[in-house]
Amino acid sequence: MTISDLSVGVLNGPNLDLLGTREPELYGEAGLDGILSALDELGTALGARVTSVQSNHEGELADWIRDVGYRQDGLLVNAAGYTHTSVVLRDALLAAEVPFVEVHLTNIWAREPFRHHSLLSDIAVGVVSGFGQDSYLLGMRALATHLRSGK
Repeated sequence: MTISDLSVGVLNGPNLDLLGTREPELYGEAGLDGILSALDELGTALGARVTSVQSNHEGELADWIRDVGYRQDGLLVNAAGYTHTSVVLRDALLAAEVPFVEVHLTNIWAREPFRHHSLLSDIAVGVVSGFGQDSYLLGMRALATHLRSGK
C-alpha cells in the first residue's frame, strides 16, 4: 500500500451533528462540518480519501459499516453515546475486519462513570480522547501510520 491510495471512513454517532451548539464548553465550538473539512485537508496531505457518515440511528451506522466501511483501509470511529452501549456497532466493526481508531472529543475517563467503559476500545487499534477537534486529526495521523506500517 502506498501513501497515495489510503481510504479512510469516518463514523460519527448520535448528536455529533449538533457540535458547535451542543455544550460547547465540553465539545468545543467547531461544528461537525468544520471537523470533517479539517480531516479532508489532512487526508489530502496524507494521501488519503476520506468518506464520512453521521447518524443518530444505530442501524444506519451498522449498515454503513457493512456497506461502505468494510471497503475502507481504515476507520475513525466516534460512536458517541453508542460507544458505551452498542453491541451492534461492535459486532459490525468486528465483521468488517477493518482497523479502526476510536476517537472522542472529550476525555471519557474524566466524565461520568457510565462513560468510562467502551465496548469498542479493546478491538480498536488505539484510542484518542480528550483533545477536542484534534482527537480526529491525531487519530487520522495514527491510523495512516498504522496502515502504512502494514500491521
